[in-house]
Amino acid sequence: MGCAVLPALRLPGGTNASAPSVGAFLAVRSAGQEPSSSPAMTSRGAARPNGQSQASKICQFKLVLLGESAVGKSSLVLRFVKGQFHEYQESTIGAAFLTQSVCLDDTTVKFEIWDTAGQERYHSLAPMYYRGAQAAIVVYDITNQETFARAKTWVKELQRQASPSIVIALAGNKADLASKRMVEYEEAQAYADDNSLLFMETSAKTAMNVNDLFLAIAKKLPKSEPQSTSGAAGRSRGVDLHEQTQQNKSQCCSN
Repeated sequence: MGCAVLPALRLPGGTNASAPSVGAFLAVRSAGQEPSSSPAMTSRGAARPNGQSQASKICQFKLVLLGESAVGKSSLVLRFVKGQFHEYQESTIGAAFLTQSVCLDDTTVKFEIWDTAGQERYHSLAPMYYRGAQAAIVVYDITNQETFARAKTWVKELQRQASPSIVIALAGNKADLASKRMVEYEEAQAYADDNSLLFMETSAKTAMNVNDLFLAIAKKLPKSEPQSTSGAAGRSRGVDLHEQTQQNKSQCCSN
């Protein structure tokens, strides 16, 4: 599915972008649905990677991918969402939006995924995407030491500016090119341990650890939250779509 550059679109926070300086550089590539702040969004589209049956509870989480250009962020997402890999992947413009779900016991975890552009000129847009995100994957290329250094910068930025409860995963991509390795596994693992990050080496080309990475993130995300009178607080974490649907039914029947 292609990308369409939109002059104005709804941003991750639910607002509209009308200024050319922002809207003109945003592209949305949707697999399943368009981004929505509605808690009643249904989960459909691509099949769940682990092939389990429909769960009884659905939780929705915002996930953002960050990293230097050409480390394989879009390829990881494409492999996870559609099970595909393209040898020559076009660079993302601004950000791309896709959705995918995984099943955990009685819970379906639905990811709303924002795949951000890695070029420096788009760096100023990144806070719009990781703001309010419950999870982030910081990607580097194991054959390029500079991308690992840049990944550390992204981790620091998330730790400083993103939600304190955000789940951060570090992905050393292009593991299929281990013969050209410049970043040792032990070095990255030690860094991840020191910063309380999930860590896996992945290969979008061979699908190595791609589904496992998203599954590990899903397991770390909170599946239930105490009731809150603040709408904003509810949106800052996972949304239980099943519970919301039951509430809507009760209200309907009581009218």
